[in-house]
Amino acid sequence: MKQEVLSDVVIKFAGDSGDGMQLTGTQFSNNTALLGIDLATFPDFPAEIRAPQGSLPGVSGYQLRFSSDRIFTPGDVCDVLVAMNAAALKTNLKGLKPGGKIIANVDGFDTKNLRLANYPEGVNPLDDGSLGNYEVIRMDVTKMTREALKDITMGVKEKDRAKNMFVLGFLYWMYNRDMESTINFLREKFGKKAEILESNIKALQAGFNYGDTTETFTTRYKVEKAKMEPGVYRSIMGNQSLAYGLIAAAEKSGLQLFLGSYPITPASDILHELSRYKNFGIKTFQAEDEIAAITSAIGASYGGALGITTSSGPGIALKGEALGLAVMLEIPLVIVNIQRGGPSTGLPTKTEQSDLMQAYYGRNGECPMPVISASTPSDCFDVAFEATRIALQHMTPVMLLSDGYIANGAEPWKFPASADLPEIKVEFAKDGADEKFQPYKRDAKLARPWAVPGTAGLEHRVGGLEKQDVTGNISYDPDNHQHMVKTRQAKVDLIADYIPEQKLDSGPDKGKVLVLGWGSTYGAIKSACAELQKEGHAVSHAHLRYIRPFPRNLGAMLKNFDTVLVPEINNGQLVKIIRDVYFVDAKPYNKIMGIPITKGELVDEIKKLV
Repeated sequence: MKQEVLSDVVIKFAGDSGDGMQLTGTQFSNNTALLGIDLATFPDFPAEIRAPQGSLPGVSGYQLRFSSDRIFTPGDVCDVLVAMNAAALKTNLKGLKPGGKIIANVDGFDTKNLRLANYPEGVNPLDDGSLGNYEVIRMDVTKMTREALKDITMGVKEKDRAKNMFVLGFLYWMYNRDMESTINFLREKFGKKAEILESNIKALQAGFNYGDTTETFTTRYKVEKAKMEPGVYRSIMGNQSLAYGLIAAAEKSGLQLFLGSYPITPASDILHELSRYKNFGIKTFQAEDEIAAITSAIGASYGGALGITTSSGPGIALKGEALGLAVMLEIPLVIVNIQRGGPSTGLPTKTEQSDLMQAYYGRNGECPMPVISASTPSDCFDVAFEATRIALQHMTPVMLLSDGYIANGAEPWKFPASADLPEIKVEFAKDGADEKFQPYKRDAKLARPWAVPGTAGLEHRVGGLEKQDVTGNISYDPDNHQHMVKTRQAKVDLIADYIPEQKLDSGPDKGKVLVLGWGSTYGAIKSACAELQKEGHAVSHAHLRYIRPFPRNLGAMLKNFDTVLVPEINNGQLVKIIRDVYFVDAKPYNKIMGIPITKGELVDEIKKLV
């Protein structure tokens, strides 16, 4: 048996939505992270809770890239495709590189499965020679799983649910892994269900032993530990990271966190995650609808807590009127939008960056609101912390943008110690004794005082009607309305003085092309620019965290380049704003397929401009 050392591997697990591909991919990812290998993931699952078995719309996938070098994307093409049925093969074959391996569960290629996958009558891709450019490993996973579990008194249907563990065990053997992390996970998950625990562990071990004892396989592979900055790391997903950032911000501000939310894909995991941390005094409220969710969060902020609400594009639309109320009240609130494909209910489980215009302009009246964006799963922690700081110190609602790609993706995270995080200073208004409280009297940031209800001497009026400057009384005076509109805008603009200046992620300060990105395009842009820079091209990369207001020096930076390219997973939104604000003829590169932009396509696009 020989062992081959590889530097970079991309595996795609694909099967029916009931085949456990997400669990399989997550376990392989966790195992990889424990070895100190760099990784990036891209889960891809159907919108239906239980799509028709064996059908093309029902295919669930999980792409994982792991490497001994630093990586920033889950890979453009796969080295290995695990296809549990014919539909999984048909859906994902175009993403497998020539010469790549196909691990095919032959039981999933029977007449019924072939028909459901829309193959012509009598055509089986495993037998017709159409896969000649690939290495096909045929495995009757179903049969071997049942054989491994023959002594367990479970029904056939229940035994078949362990098929994914058989495949996982085989891949652990192929990539020279220890199975202990997954066995420990199974013990924690099924510790009180002895038969289910035994069946999963036996299937896992059977898959490993199959690779070890079958003479067909003569090579095992190994990827060395990545060269990363020393520290303690863990694998983290975007929504999980975002939840931890909110918890950290609540602790550092000394405020109780209140989440008012209504479940929606792909934001629901934040609600699930925060509900586990009642030990930090966190209150989570699953409201009856989106409007109740945000208004409960506004009420919590009015009462002196850290109010948070989470949703996706359709839910943000429903929250629109209440967002205007929060702007009019000038009250701290963090609104998290985990973007997905639209419009309407659109593509619930696919990714898109199509809510930027909604975040910028999607409310009635002149209703300015800071907008901040996360770029990677681990970046969600820092962005959630920063969004909270801005909301609390500038007395304003803040829109935090993430998306499905970031939310469900995973990567190693070097997490900070609590002591290393800065304090978020919060000051509540104090009793002014004989002086009448002025709720809209502003400080140097143009922020109004935060008065906790019930504090003697701080009685004041709030509501959605226009406020008289300083007093907060209802006012219909035209001059006052213009003054207040301009003041609210100036307050948001002034935040630019309290955020860092924009820095280049890579490349020269001046050159031919600047690739300007935001959100989840980070990895693809960074990788594409790095490749072109190695080839000697004058290409630079800047990535925005602060989108409203922009950093003070952004305009000057843009003018240092002949061309500005803005890649987005939408039909061109940031590019319109950049053109409007800076009068720069920025060029768009747009992809609206519900899937991320790849490094390869960006390299080709940038070369046209270079």
